[in-house]
Amino acid sequence: MRRGHEGSGLDLTQTIFEVIDMRSFSNLWFWIALAVVWSTTSHWVVGVPWDLITRARRKGGAVEEDVATLVRIYIARVLHVAEVSGLILTVLVTFVLTTLGVLGFGYGVEFAQALFLLGFPMSVVGLITLRSARIIAATQPKGQDLYRRLHIHRMTVQMIGMASIFITTMWGMFQNFSIGVLGG
Repeated sequence: MRRGHEGSGLDLTQTIFEVIDMRSFSNLWFWIALAVVWSTTSHWVVGVPWDLITRARRKGGAVEEDVATLVRIYIARVLHVAEVSGLILTVLVTFVLTTLGVLGFGYGVEFAQALFLLGFPMSVVGLITLRSARIIAATQPKGQDLYRRLHIHRMTVQMIGMASIFITTMWGMFQNFSIGVLGG
């Protein structure tokens, strides 16, 4: 009986693939990533951190000027990107989402389903951010009017996030139960 390291390479590879599970919906890392993506997206409102907006709303003064400046900078940035490469981004995002959708839901690739369920709602958030940027650029709101517009944007993003998390959770549970990950 010979005891060597013949099987150790296979054991290591098997262990790595068990830790990095490509079945996304049964993987804890996917759910952590989903939570981080939506938490971060909700916190940064048109590029400005929500805690700074809240502080400016309460205190005013220099913080209010900082928020107005940051909003102006990020609005100009979003509108510039949309103007310069909006068509290319639209085509690229549409291609990637279509590819993920077909691979995921047409061919049953769970990793593509997970990426689609992350990417599609984020593309909607991108469109809403562009819409908010155009509204803010056109109306030039100040003070409470600016905060109200940013609040509307944040609430819209949060509603999309809640719907996305709900749909992703339901789909993930369906996938896990249908392939027997939890049921044995």
